[in-house]
Amino acid sequence: MAKNGKSAQPSAKQLKSYVDPFRVDGSQEFHLKSHKPGEKGGLDKEAARELVDANRGRMRELQEELYAQDLWSVLLIFQGMDAAGKDSAIENVMSGINPQGCQVYSFKQPSTKELDHDFMWRTSKCTPERGRIGIFNRSYYEELLVVRVHPEILAKQRIPPELVTKNIWQERFEDIAAYEKYLARNGTLILKFFLNISKDEQRQRFLDRLDEPAKNWKFSLGDVAERKLWDKYQAAYQDLIHHTSAKHAPWIVVPADHKWFARVVISSAIVSAMEKLDLKFPEVDKSDAGELKKVKVALEREGRAPVRVSKAKTAGT
Repeated sequence: MAKNGKSAQPSAKQLKSYVDPFRVDGSQEFHLKSHKPGEKGGLDKEAARELVDANRGRMRELQEELYAQDLWSVLLIFQGMDAAGKDSAIENVMSGINPQGCQVYSFKQPSTKELDHDFMWRTSKCTPERGRIGIFNRSYYEELLVVRVHPEILAKQRIPPELVTKNIWQERFEDIAAYEKYLARNGTLILKFFLNISKDEQRQRFLDRLDEPAKNWKFSLGDVAERKLWDKYQAAYQDLIHHTSAKHAPWIVVPADHKWFARVVISSAIVSAMEKLDLKFPEVDKSDAGELKKVKVALEREGRAPVRVSKAKTAGT
């Protein structure tokens, strides 16, 4: 794949092979258990690195066109269990992107102020403006994950009791689906990534964090408590992906046991989707083009003008 010291951009067909097997858009039945976290896509680490490098280069080009065209916006949502690799995936795949055109938001436990609003308020005010890429590290989907696994959290959201019924999760599926359709209808490209890590790999990554002092800060005792609820979280992911997958807002179920392959899938999905937006630099109006030529000529003449010595300076020497 390397060419003249650079990674050649893979074809649309090649990228498709690293995206389609993991894309869930509501057109078929979804079963999380059929998606294997250890998938490698027939690649080795070196081939994967070259592919990701090529995708990063193409992404930089697409971002420049996105920013200049100022029509579309891109929203990338990352979800996954603890240690699934969300942070490192965002850092690796998006490295080299112009920070002026990219915004990353990490959503932790909601504040008192945030709890005084509807459950999507804190995320909706962070959606990307036209011409920019917005990245959500966790998102409003936590309301169908952590809150569902820990229903006692609902009490802190100050929702009128008569509205907290057995249908609340279905209602939130509908709210999110409608919201994403609204964003899509207004020019936001939405891609949602679930980093699908196995329980065994999560255990190993926890051990790595404990063994390396530099990584100790990443570990929390709460992570172990949540690990005990693994099956409940998997059931919650199964349900939310099934109910919120759509062609305008697909889920990419990323095999996350091998970080290098996860980055192939993520970067390939982003490039493939952005390629379909028909991004291009705005064309200069013909009348403006004529004026630009005049300005160019004037600047070139200015550069060729001889340097003159002033009379005052000559008289003083």
